[in-house]
Amino acid sequence: MRELKQIHAQLTTSGLSNDDFLLSKLLLFPAVSDAGDVDYSYRLFQTLPSPPAFSYNALVRGFSKSKSPNRSLSLYVRMRRADVPPDHLTFPFLAKSCARLSSIALAASVHCHAAKHGLESDRFVSNSMIHMYAKCGDLAAAREAFDRMPERDVVSWSAMIDGYVKGGEHREALVLFDTMRAHPAGPRANEVTMVSVLGACAHLGALDRGRVMHAYLKEKGLRLSLALATSLVDMYAKCGSIHEALGVFRGVPVEQTDVLIWNATIGGLAVHGLGKESVQMFEEMRSAGVAPDEITYLALLSACAHGGLVEDARGFFRSLEEPGMTPHIEHYACMVDVLCRAGQVQEAYEFVRTMPVEPSASVLGALLGGCRTHGWVELGEAVGKRLIEMDPDHDGRYIGLSNVYAVARRWDEAKLMRETMERRGVRKAPGCSEIEVGGSVHRFVVHDKTHPLSAEIYSTLNLVAVQTKMEYGSNVPGLVI
Repeated sequence: MRELKQIHAQLTTSGLSNDDFLLSKLLLFPAVSDAGDVDYSYRLFQTLPSPPAFSYNALVRGFSKSKSPNRSLSLYVRMRRADVPPDHLTFPFLAKSCARLSSIALAASVHCHAAKHGLESDRFVSNSMIHMYAKCGDLAAAREAFDRMPERDVVSWSAMIDGYVKGGEHREALVLFDTMRAHPAGPRANEVTMVSVLGACAHLGALDRGRVMHAYLKEKGLRLSLALATSLVDMYAKCGSIHEALGVFRGVPVEQTDVLIWNATIGGLAVHGLGKESVQMFEEMRSAGVAPDEITYLALLSACAHGGLVEDARGFFRSLEEPGMTPHIEHYACMVDVLCRAGQVQEAYEFVRTMPVEPSASVLGALLGGCRTHGWVELGEAVGKRLIEMDPDHDGRYIGLSNVYAVARRWDEAKLMRETMERRGVRKAPGCSEIEVGGSVHRFVVHDKTHPLSAEIYSTLNLVAVQTKMEYGSNVPGLVI
């Protein structure tokens, strides 16, 4: 920036400070560079009597990634008032601003303007519209923009697949990926596509499908980048195959690893209840010279909770108080969980009471679980009532307090909690489970009969129930189908 300001000063002393072309070029770098200063660009822009579209676009782009993305939209309004026509470079960055602002109304307005100026069919513009709508949470509008495209490239498909994954529509993401593969003119998936697809497999617990995707990477000759390796580790760990996750991790040269892949591996071990192995992996990470971050310590605290490693957890939490680290509310909740699982509920209570921040529902929920498990009914009752005050529409808050009363055999109060739920219109979320069979994930919800094979499924369950009761008799309490 210092050199650029010197150039600007030279233009001024040379009498060229009114040259629109030179100033337009000069404002480009500080507007779009990460090392630039978009406010300085804007001051240069203000000196132009009639800024061209090039200058407007540079500022729109600069503001779209600044702390004030709304200024992109203000600048666009000024651009239209000046009767400067926008082009295919204007709208993608307006879309980025709308995405960052998470404004559906602004997103729809920008889309309308793009269509009005005949740019909706531009692939670059259309791709940005898909991303914009997905980031704003309107997947239906994103899909509509995707479906209207006359031609789609890998960016189009990847943007829509990623939108589905981040919007929680993991099955739709996999269906769309299959459509892309089957499409005669469909592009070959790239790294971005596969990271999203592996994320969908991870969330669904679709191990067989994840393995197929891993084989697809090899078949298509896609280089196993660090991002893809991290996604594979995460997928295998979340799908229950920690050995395959470790296999992928060990296949990456240590000098090429980063904190993300170490976090995925440590977190995967923690999820599988391998607390000591998680701590050992952390020691390997430090030996490799990779600096941990807050996510690393969150995974380690989770590992300690499952492994009963209280002293290790205390040490990790102290590390979060060192310079460059900041303990977040999730770390506090994990630490409470560590203490409660180890039966140290009194210490957990003191920890919560002396927290420098207001305890969240997750912190109090962990404490409530400890009170229920270890029979501290008085504290559990106080915490449970506080949770209901904080989150009166959450069914789990009432059920948690009801369970505390049940542990103390205070049946009338336990029943009252259930009645309070009903009176307030709070419904218990139905339990559900998922299973992968033949590469397809099947979802089952309590009392649900929407599955195409429901009749056969319930018939089989009834048969299992009858056989179980015949074999074990009265030792099977209330088997419900």
